[in-house]
Amino acid sequence: MDETAQSKAQQALFSGLISNEDGEPVDVAYLGGEAFYAIPDGGFRRHVEAARVDNQVLAMLHERISGMQDVIVQGVLSFLGKDDLFTKASIDVALKNFEEGFRQADSTQWKPWLGMLGFRVIVNVHGEVVDVKYPEQEIDDQGG
Repeated sequence: MDETAQSKAQQALFSGLISNEDGEPVDVAYLGGEAFYAIPDGGFRRHVEAARVDNQVLAMLHERISGMQDVIVQGVLSFLGKDDLFTKASIDVALKNFEEGFRQADSTQWKPWLGMLGFRVIVNVHGEVVDVKYPEQEIDDQGG
């Protein structure tokens, strides 16, 4: 396992934001230096590689963001007060490299915000993502 793959295996990106289908919180356990989500299952805990669950969530987030890329780019440009070609290109690249950027970001900065906004991941006892709860207000619901 190369160093990048190993560091990914040692973290649980969405800890604190995951619950099982019964609404019970999923804890993180480390076995042999690798992060696992410990999913409650009738008094037992099933350990599933955190990277496997995180990859599913990141793929779902990427798909959702890709479908709204133009709206997101315009929103960021407006927020920054810039509308030049270079800024737009850098935002486009950042969105295309979403997963890598997400993994490299400091989760202590974005995780609390996602939690406060109502972001939640629901998994079954096998670690398959069955639902992702997004914040109530969506970008495309705003008038304009």
